Amino acid sequence: MSILLRLFQLIKVFLNQPSIKFTITYFFKGWFIWAPLLAAYLFWESWINYIHSVFINNLSWTLLEIRIPREIAKSPLAMELALTALHNTRDGNMLERYWEGFLRMWYSLEIISIGGQIHFFIYVQSFSRNFVESQIYAQYPGAEITEVEDYSQIISPNDLEGEWDLWGVEFSLTKEDAYPIRTYTEFAELGRTKEEEKVDSLTSFLESLGSLKEGEQIWFQILIRAADKSWKERAEAVIEEFRQQKATANEEETGRSMLSPGQREVLLAIERNVGKLGFETGIRMIYLAKKDAFTSTRKSILSSAMKQYSTQNMNGFKSKTTSVDYLFKKTRESRKKTEILRAYQQRSYFYIPYRRQSFVLNSEELATIYHFPGRVAETPTLGRIEAKRGEPPVNLPI
Repeated sequence: MSILLRLFQLIKVFLNQPSIKFTITYFFKGWFIWAPLLAAYLFWESWINYIHSVFINNLSWTLLEIRIPREIAKSPLAMELALTALHNTRDGNMLERYWEGFLRMWYSLEIISIGGQIHFFIYVQSFSRNFVESQIYAQYPGAEITEVEDYSQIISPNDLEGEWDLWGVEFSLTKEDAYPIRTYTEFAELGRTKEEEKVDSLTSFLESLGSLKEGEQIWFQILIRAADKSWKERAEAVIEEFRQQKATANEEETGRSMLSPGQREVLLAIERNVGKLGFETGIRMIYLAKKDAFTSTRKSILSSAMKQYSTQNMNGFKSKTTSVDYLFKKTRESRKKTEILRAYQQRSYFYIPYRRQSFVLNSEELATIYHFPGRVAETPTLGRIEAKRGEPPVNLPI
């Protein structure tokens, strides 16, 4: 009680200061200036949120499952080419943006394991289905693409209070977007020329997904939309700042302003990174299981899934989980679990209702994280086509 009394006394002393009293008095006297501006701002925000909600609710979506032949020998470059074709920065004209609520197109690239059975999906707007299929067939002629029901709707947030439990994580970059993560070109250098000695960045992750037992599921979601030119402008500022900082530091230490070989390597990597098409990106993962099958050790699969793409002098991933500490732990965890489940199901990241701070990965980086593995990945539970299918339809619409 004495603590509260002391607090009130401090507040009273603070408010009685002449400068504070003057500010408060004229703040309320000048309501006719700030009140209309505040009202206009709130109205505009409400209008934008409303038309975006209407636009999103009127969209029609299709979930495509992609299965590939067992004998496929494609590198992630094939996926990079397919993703590059999806780069579309159209935001609409003024009328479309501020009256119709038009939003830039986005996609969801997904890998899931249900009881150890692994599946690859792409979630697309229905009108773009044929275009997406044509890009996949162009790079993977033997692929089989089918429309399927949305697996994420098997449970509702209410089920988390019953027989299901969940643990989730969302990822972000450790540095500015301009710094690259480790990509498939570097993993390829770790391998050999023989097929059986090649390295695939997805192999260890798929092996972990294949180890799940009945009643366990892991959902992996990468949401992407084309990044506009402002990404490269920010990257150029990072490059210039890097040059100046390193040159200044070197001059202070050695008397020469030249970059060291390691610093030049980093600078070249950044310049190469921003030379490719960028995608605003959001990544989240969910471990979901019946409560009698829920295993806390599975959390390590989610936490470590992105570590292999990190390097000390470049970029990497950090995570934010649904776990909480200290006050109101059960209530706060329940709220976070419900939120990440709903955000996943609605594929929401860039826009309402579950808007997040996105980051930019280029086409090469995305293809490293999401691609269809070749022969090097021999996970038994990876869904593949046993026999190579025929050529894709010649009259496939575009």
